[in-house]
Amino acid sequence: MTEGQLVTPVLLAGGAGTRLWPLSRKSYPKQFVELVNGHSLFQECALRTTTAQNIVFNKPITVISSEYRFIAGEQLRSVGIEPGAILLEPSSKNTAPAILAATLFAFKKNPEAVLLVSPSDHLITDLTTFQKTITDGLVAIKAGKLVTFGIQPTKPETAYGYMEVDIKKELKIFDIKRFVEKPTKEVAVEMISEGNYLWNSGIFLFHAKDMVSAYKEYCPDIFDAATDALDRAEEDLDFLRLDPKSWDKCPDISIDYAIMEHSQNLVTVPFLGDWADLGGWDAVWAAQSQDQNGVAASENTT
Repeated sequence: MTEGQLVTPVLLAGGAGTRLWPLSRKSYPKQFVELVNGHSLFQECALRTTTAQNIVFNKPITVISSEYRFIAGEQLRSVGIEPGAILLEPSSKNTAPAILAATLFAFKKNPEAVLLVSPSDHLITDLTTFQKTITDGLVAIKAGKLVTFGIQPTKPETAYGYMEVDIKKELKIFDIKRFVEKPTKEVAVEMISEGNYLWNSGIFLFHAKDMVSAYKEYCPDIFDAATDALDRAEEDLDFLRLDPKSWDKCPDISIDYAIMEHSQNLVTVPFLGDWADLGGWDAVWAAQSQDQNGVAASENTT
């Protein structure tokens, strides 16, 4: 890895978090709520990409719905992070258009830009291991690879997607044989017993130029629509509003379906630290300290 590699974080913060209702609401979704500590998940996501050995983090690019734009800016400033570009989605189109918009924005400024894309509703407490995983991934992208972080499964979870990999203990980077969408309990138990499956975290690391090439090859319709949306975007205070008419032409599709399941140069780097996608109240409970009766309570509970 190059000493002092510059990496631009991309924070995906457009989810509604409906499974954590009523704490998470459409007007104030879970990524902005303080769920397990003194920061929101969005703030935690930004903070873990501020300092690391041998990595220099750029100002983040945030992709977000227009209705959350002031919340995002205020939450970043409150933890001492100067917001970078905040791209406003006219409508939710899933992760493939959102990630491409951020990639094109960075690519225009620097075709050699390195992007770390992270959903902003994950809980990662082991920052040392997380940053080591980034370091390992930076080795892979030198060869033009697109990198996704794989999570070591801890149970036969049916709410996550999986990746089948050829695990060799002496390696840090693995080829992906196939993706498995959210399985049944029986299939999940079987995959866990085989020991060669990782959870798909949705965290990606890549050179902007390589991701642009992937979209041109596999999703030219998304590429054209997102390019037009960015070219016709309008500045609004500290925000950049993507053009609604162009954006509306983007299909509603995840990057897994659009790019990753087709890519011939995708690899995974396992992240072996603690990780949780706080998608439901059971996950929030598991992430907190419980008393002898198994009760987890917030500090304001009496």
